[in-house]
Amino acid sequence: MLKELQLSLSLVLLLACGFLYRLSLKPRCLFACLPPFKSPQAPESLLHKGRSIVFIETSERIEPTSLVSCAVESAANVYPEQPVAFFMKGLSNTTQLVPNSSYPALSLLSTLDNVFFFPLDMKKLFEDTPLLPWYTRINTQKERFWLHVSSDASRLAIIWKYGGIYMDTDIISLRPIPEENFLAAQGPRSSSNGVFGFQPHHPFLWDCMENFVEHYNSHIWGNQGPLLMTRMLRVRCPLGDFQELADLRCLNLSFLHPQRFYPIPFREWRRYYQVWDPPDPSFQASYALHLWNFMNRQERKTVRLGSNTLVERLYRQHCPRTYRVLIQGPQGAVTTRLGPGTP
Repeated sequence: MLKELQLSLSLVLLLACGFLYRLSLKPRCLFACLPPFKSPQAPESLLHKGRSIVFIETSERIEPTSLVSCAVESAANVYPEQPVAFFMKGLSNTTQLVPNSSYPALSLLSTLDNVFFFPLDMKKLFEDTPLLPWYTRINTQKERFWLHVSSDASRLAIIWKYGGIYMDTDIISLRPIPEENFLAAQGPRSSSNGVFGFQPHHPFLWDCMENFVEHYNSHIWGNQGPLLMTRMLRVRCPLGDFQELADLRCLNLSFLHPQRFYPIPFREWRRYYQVWDPPDPSFQASYALHLWNFMNRQERKTVRLGSNTLVERLYRQHCPRTYRVLIQGPQGAVTTRLGPGTP
């Protein structure tokens, strides 16, 4: 009886090993064969504590680019105890994604315990905010920068409703941001809207949404985004000069030094695609790095395997799964383009 049991267990083990071996021969199957769409509960129940990290995709794109994947993975690694919420317009409550290699990045991100995907329903999102009347009357077909403007509006509404930290999908996280209510300076006296954080129902964001509607002009690039944040910050706070690496404080709001997210200014964005000496700058004063992907929309520079550029080294260190699956590929010889996506 004992010998028969041992023989049966040996047979089961042999079959299991054979299955795993065959599975390993299929490119990316360890990721793509897993369920790619994970949203077990409504955003209200998951994000209500105001500690979430939020990303947004306002195009119909389902499969994230490698840069988007790196942004989400790096945030999940830096904030392992906090939910990372990815709102995607291309998803719906009835979306059924086929679990195959057509969605390697989405499947990869679905394996991360604290990453969750949600449909981006703007009409529902803007309910009970100043943005709903604007949204219901806007003709999106005539909007030149609709993907960006709708993203500007969505991020305000999401953080106002749920609280947390919003990040653009071209931001690679390095270390936790030790602030609750903050804006990020991208210049001496100008604010970014590519990363900011607030507690739920913070009045600053409500004022921003009202100003968004009252001074809406989509023909001016950034008018609903960084220019909006800058003019609302100036209304609330007298902006002084940054002293060395110190952040500025005003009431219950922090205005973080440009080095926190923008040690490489937008005019020098190509430096991310160059080889550095020394090759691994510490960025000790930075919480995350904004790679300025909007600036790359014409040249469309890529992450080149083995190039030893700064961006490749950032991928290796801060989003190793993305690097392994999307850049190296099954044979370690895949180069992935940084697509446009949402900024």
